[in-house]
Formats: sequence, C-alpha cells, structure tokens
Amino acid sequence: MAYRKKLIEVALPLEAINKESAREKSIRHGHPSTLHLWWSRKPLATCRAVLFASLVDDPSSHPEEFPTEEEQAKERRRLFRIIEELVKWENSNNEKVLNMARQEILKSTGDNPPPVLDPFCGGGSIPLEAQRLGLEAYASDLNPVAVLITKALIEIPPMFAGRPPVNPEANRLNVGAEWPGATGLARDIYYYGRWMRDEAERRIGHLYPKVTLPAEYGGGEATVIAWLWARTVKCPNPACGCQMPLTSKFWLSTKKGKEAWIEPIVDPAKKEVNFKVQVGKGKPPEGTVNRRGAKCICCGTAVPFEYIRDEGKNGRLGVQLMAIVAEGRHGRIYISPYKEHEFITKMQELQDAPDTDLPEQALGFRVQLYGMTKHRDLFTPRQLTALITFSDLIKEVKELVYQHAIMAGYAADNKALDEGGTGAIAYAEAIVTYLALAVDKVATRNSIVCSWDVTRDNVRNTFAARQAIPMIWDFAEANPFSSSTGNFLGAVDWITKVVERLPASNPGKAVQRDATACVNGVARPLISTDPPYYDNIGYADLSDFFYIWLRRSVGSIYPEIFSTLLVPKATELVATPYRFGGDKDKARVFFETGLGQAFHRIREKVNPDYPLTVYYAFKQSEGDEKGNGDDELVASTGWETMLNGLIGAGFTICGTWPMRTELNNRPVANGTNALASSIVLVCRPRSPEAGMITRREFTRLLRNELPVALKKLQQGNIAPVDLAQAAIGPGMAIFSRYEKVLEANGEPMPVRTALQIINQELDAYFAAQEGELDPDTRFCIAWFEQFGLKEADYGTADILARAKNTVVERLQEKGMLEAVKGKVRLLKREELAPEWSSEKGECVWLCAQYLVRLLNTAGEIAAARLAYQMGSERSEAAKSLTYRLYTISERNGWTEEALAYNTLVVSWPDIQNKVAEVAASPAEQLNLFR
Repeated sequence: MAYRKKLIEVALPLEAINKESAREKSIRHGHPSTLHLWWSRKPLATCRAVLFASLVDDPSSHPEEFPTEEEQAKERRRLFRIIEELVKWENSNNEKVLNMARQEILKSTGDNPPPVLDPFCGGGSIPLEAQRLGLEAYASDLNPVAVLITKALIEIPPMFAGRPPVNPEANRLNVGAEWPGATGLARDIYYYGRWMRDEAERRIGHLYPKVTLPAEYGGGEATVIAWLWARTVKCPNPACGCQMPLTSKFWLSTKKGKEAWIEPIVDPAKKEVNFKVQVGKGKPPEGTVNRRGAKCICCGTAVPFEYIRDEGKNGRLGVQLMAIVAEGRHGRIYISPYKEHEFITKMQELQDAPDTDLPEQALGFRVQLYGMTKHRDLFTPRQLTALITFSDLIKEVKELVYQHAIMAGYAADNKALDEGGTGAIAYAEAIVTYLALAVDKVATRNSIVCSWDVTRDNVRNTFAARQAIPMIWDFAEANPFSSSTGNFLGAVDWITKVVERLPASNPGKAVQRDATACVNGVARPLISTDPPYYDNIGYADLSDFFYIWLRRSVGSIYPEIFSTLLVPKATELVATPYRFGGDKDKARVFFETGLGQAFHRIREKVNPDYPLTVYYAFKQSEGDEKGNGDDELVASTGWETMLNGLIGAGFTICGTWPMRTELNNRPVANGTNALASSIVLVCRPRSPEAGMITRREFTRLLRNELPVALKKLQQGNIAPVDLAQAAIGPGMAIFSRYEKVLEANGEPMPVRTALQIINQELDAYFAAQEGELDPDTRFCIAWFEQFGLKEADYGTADILARAKNTVVERLQEKGMLEAVKGKVRLLKREELAPEWSSEKGECVWLCAQYLVRLLNTAGEIAAARLAYQMGSERSEAAKSLTYRLYTISERNGWTEEALAYNTLVVSWPDIQNKVAEVAASPAEQLNLFR
C-alpha cells in the first residue's frame, strides 16, 4: 500500500516524552486526572506526542525536499524540538507552542486533518489531547462512568465556551468581563457547588459536631477533620471475651516535630480497651492485625482470619473510635475519642441507601469475605446519609441554575444537553454533571476503605495506589464540611481548576459503544486507543462504586448510559476466570475473541493514510515464568494476545515505543530492565496481496532491514534501556507484513518465536558494530562482557588480546588495564589518567569512559568540551558504544554501570547543543587548552 510514513513510524524523542509523562504524576491542581478517578489513565504528554507524530510526515516521505540521510536527520531533530516543547505541562495551554504543532499537522495533512477516534476512551486522555491539537475528537466506551468523564472533558466545555457565568454573584461583580474557554462554566460550578455544600450542612451538619479542644490547645471548639476508627471483634478466648480492636497501626503522625500516636489502655477487669492520644516522640505498640491474623490486645490470644471472617458474615464486626483529628490554629490536632462522638454515629440503617450487590468475586475485591455484600456496606450510616443528601441535592441545584440561566439570557427551550441543547436546561444539566462528579470525589474519601496516611496527615482515598477494594481494619471517616482532607467544597475546587484549563475548542463527542460489536460512526478517523489489558483491571466491578451515585444524581440527564442497574459486565473485555466458573481457558478465549473482534471493527473503520496506535500497559509481574527483563515481555500472555489480535485483524505492526512514566535516571531496577509502563504499538493495515514466507526468508529480511531501523533509532538518541523494546517494532513489521511465516514443518511461526528471533538479531547487530571498532576497544568489550571490572588470569587476557589483534602490554601502556602478579583487570573510570589525550584518542573505549566520567563528575558543559576536543567522529562512536556496554551491564545486573551508560545517551542531545556553542565561541575553544 502506498502511504507517506509518519514520524512515529521512524523515530521519536522518547526521553523527552517519558520525562514529562513521569513528571505529570506530581502535577495535581488543574490536571485532568483530578476531575474524576480513572484507573490506568494515560499521561497527557504521551498522548499529545503520539497523536502529533502520527499525523506529521517523517522527512523520509519527502525525498524531493530532504534527499540525503543527513538532511532527513536534521529535519527530524527540528520536529523533535517541537515535540519536546509540546509535551511540557507548562505548554499545555501555550497557544504559541500549540499553534506551531497545529501548523505542522496541517502541512502534513493538506490542511484537512482527520478526526480522531478512541473506541476504548477510559479516562479520556487521548480525545482530550486530540482536541488540544485542534482536531475533532470522538470517543466511546462500554463503561458508562468512562463515557461521562470523557463527556465532561471534551463534549460539554466547547458547547458553552466563551460564555459568562450565570450566577448572581459573578454577574454583579464582573460586568463586561471576558470569559475565555470554559472559565465561565468553571466559575458557575464553584458557585453552585458552594451553595450545595452550604445547603447540605444546613440539613445534616448536626451529624458532624465540633470538638472541644483541651486546655493545652487553647480550649474552645474546633471543626473535626476526621474520625479514626478501628474494627472490633469479640475475642474467641472464653476467659476473655473482650471486644478486641483490629488495627494495623497505632501511629497518627510520623511527621518530624509533629509525631502523635495512640496509646491503648487495657482494663483486664472490665475486659475492655480504651484509647488515649499521645503527642511527641514515643514508641506505640505494634498493630493488632498483620498478614497472618490478629492478636487480642487484652489477653494475647492469636485470632485467625477464618474466625474474623465468620464473625463478619454473621454481622458481628463492630467499630470503636480511636482518635479524632481536628483543625487547629497551626495545623492538625489529635484528640482522644469522645464517647458522644462515637454515639452519634450509631444511626439506623438508611432505607434509601443503594441496595445493589457487590460482585461475589472480582479482581482485587476482599471485603465480601467479611460479610460485606452490598455497595452500601462500603460506607458508614453517616457517610451514606451525606452522600445521599449531596446526590439528591443535584435536582434542586439543577432548578436553581435553570432559573439563573433564564435571567442571564439563556434560551428557555426544552432541548436537553445530551440532545445537543445549549439553552438554559442544557446549561443546568452541564453544571450538575460536574457537581455529580464532585460527589464521586467525596465518596472516594468517605468510605470504610479509606485509611489515615500517617506520613501526610490526610485521608487516603478508597483506591489509593490500588485498583482494588481491600479490607481495611482501621479506617478514617472524613468530615465533608471541614476545610481539609475529604471535604465537598475541596472536591468542587479541584474540578473547577480542571475545567478552567480545558481546551474547550473543537467539538467533541463521547458515546457508549461496545467496541467488539461496532465502532463509533466517524468517517475515516485516525484511531488511537488504550484497550483493556487481559486480566489487569476489572474496570466494570470497580466503577460500580461511582455508578451507584452517578445514576442516582444524573441518571435522568443521561438515560441511555445509565439505563442498567449497574455497569454492564457480560461483554466487558477482561480475562477473569470467575466469570467463567473458574475456567482460565474459557476466560482467555473470551478475551482473545473479543479483542480480535474489536480490532477487526477498527480495521474496517481506520483511515489508511494514518497509522493506528494502540497502548499496551505492561506490568512488572507479567511473564514471570520466563524470568525478568525483556524475557518478560516476550513471554507475556497479554502481550502475545495483543500482538496476535492485531495481526489476526489484518494489521502490520511497524513500531513499538516504550513509554515509561516512572522517575527518570533509573533505567535498571533490581538488576533487570525498568520495563515500560506502556508500549505504544504503531500499526498499518496489511496489504491484501501479502503472501507467506519461510523462517529462513524472515531471518534474511531481519538481517537486511533491522540494522537500518536500529541505526535510525540510535540517531534519534533512544535510551539504551528502551532500545530492545523499540527494536521489536521494525522486527515485527517484517513478521506481520506477511500473512504467515512458515516453520520448516509447514506450521505457522508463533509470535513468541518471532520475538525471540528479533532479540537474537539485536545481539547480532551489536556484535557486527564491534567489528568496525579499533582492536583495543574490541578487547575491552570482550573482557568486560566476560569479567566486568574484576580481575582474571594473565594467560586468558593474552589469548584474548592476540585474538583481537592487540597485546596486553600495549593496553597497559595506554592506561586501560592493570596487569600485576599474573592477574589482569580493566581500570575503573576513576582510575584512568586525569585527562584524556588525543594520542590515545583512536581508542573508542577510552573516549566513552572519559565522556561518562566527566558527565557524572562535572556535568554536561564539561562533557561537551571534551566531545568537541574528540571531534564528532570519535565522540559519536563513543556514544554508539554505550548501547553495547549498557546491554552487557544490564544483563549482568551491574546497575551503576548500566545507569552511567544510559545517562550519556539520554544527555547526548544537550551535550551536542553545548558542543555547537563551544564551536561557535573562540573564547571557549581557547579555554580548552589552558
């Protein structure tokens, strides 16, 4: 098929993308991830870069404009610089940077860019970034919660962009003000959220009493931030019978200078336990629950989990207040429990509480083992009362917004938001959609699965760093009417800050669709998507936690997506054996079949002018049966399923880009690869004329084509830690180019075998590169691979040196190794002569070691000066050598060595920029020789 290659099919500035993707984890206020929780959400920087590089032509597609490899490489570097600016969080709303990217997209698409479609939209990152790049964005998902989140990001804001707020306060104070983007919408969300909070407090504020402060805190009253509870169970020892507290810890705060902890006070006579808060350094006792079971704090009896589970199933698990956290004048105050605060929570079960069932079994769910079988069991009666109150206030807020919108000049039509309306009714529905999301945010910090974080002094949310609903023994109950952790107005504020920063530009549309049955009816879209990952996450079961509240609050506004009692599960793409009677094979077949069907639908829909990009989220534990590092990826069932699904649907895989979202400069962990958080697969429809080839032909093609692709990857300064995974792309491009690759026995070659052959050819590529190096360097590589920096016999060194056409004495004279008392070892970098000298400059090994040493000890400017002295040919050869040295170090578990070599390549673009500065400055050149 004739098409123009896009940048993503050739090279990417991966390190810049990964750096900004990792950095996003520390960005909170205004980041779209804080609108509403979604699991495994893709970083915006990654999505933005992938979409841009999928639309922009690679320079090799224009030989008339860039006839030589050098000119193509130069143009790629220019495009890389655009991406490097584009992916920065600070530039997410920088119109100058965004317009530069949009102009490149228009240039490559003939001023007619395609719409972008994500049929597994999840948290909405991909369509949101499409919209930011000036493209029409379309999204769909089977999960109603995902659809609503995406509507809130891409569909609603453009409908009301540029309009002023309608609330009376804003109209009175901001007459004639301009409201760019969705800032007017955001202002109204906050105003009506505050009204909602105040009205809720008027109705149920008595359930959240203030606390009287002890004299040492100045007396008076203070607002409670949270009540900290421990579950209790009756001790099975007949001689005891104490209501024993179940808690994992007695610490309240471990912050330096703010230490606080709970002292359990046991009364053996009464068989009861009370608690007293202690402030300052101390040594609280260990918790009463660990992984093996519990222990009665009163009599010391060991209590197995089986007993606690039976008590829970029979409704005999209780709770006891351990401490109260209050708002003090200078921060958190920890107070011993008040009995009256404990009694106020002994409320009757609410008749109006959600009556939906938790799944009998689900990924990451543990609470059912303890008798919690309904969603309402995940909340205390007081929490249920608050969430029901907030949810039911939505209808009243909607009417209030409607009246104010009419007064502000909105049309009084009856066209609803979901029908494309933009009048008063639609605007009121838009506002309460975001307030319903705020109720969800409150729910995540107001369940009995929330714990108290003693390192940060706040309430951890229900899904803190987990895609699960585990059993929590000591839980924190937040006060939604405080001004601290878990409060309602704080949740509204987070949402407001997100909405203010949304593009709110081109129209967007999110609908509910099952991607295995049909793909959104968009004409010839560019498709980029993040499908489910085998058995990693049970999205449907998890998102029921939110669905029950959204259906109650805005189900009437979105009747189509909230038509079912709970989130649809029968057709959810996840390989969960419990849905198939525990049969793993049936679960696997269901997932593979469904994913294959989805890819066939995508194949029918995708615009052939642009590559399909598919994210695959890799987890460290995948493929443990085969070991670590790259072997994990080769052996991963989920990875093979993804590749087989794409190939079976008629796609050729022509790129595999590792996207790391962990902190940079740590390419090695525990002696193995720091595997990508995600791998982006780049695919093209396979030609209908594709035939079959043999294993021998496949290997021959790999040897011809893979080195060219690898050279381009290295020219793009791909980090050594990423090269092996990125090399899968051009290798699989050959494998998937054909309908089948046949083994000698006539059987089709499986994907796993192809991946193993690609890895072998990668090793052969590095070995071939060695043949072009000087003899001394080839000796050092071979010695390093066999012995590292350890010593070995002189005889072994002598034989190896002769085989490499050098001699040990010459290597010692050059200062590369030490030969003493019949033993030989390579010198460490810090043992080399203080200065590099041009007399030894033909040795690439020494050039690499000096560059690495100077970069680590003196920084990029010093390394750039040395690279300038060496000349471009020597320094580039040294940089290329570090790929080989990284691979050797990584495979042997030499973490520090691997990190050093990876860092040089990662820093190379900056070093080269500084080399150019040195070359342009006679004064700098003079400094080199002083």
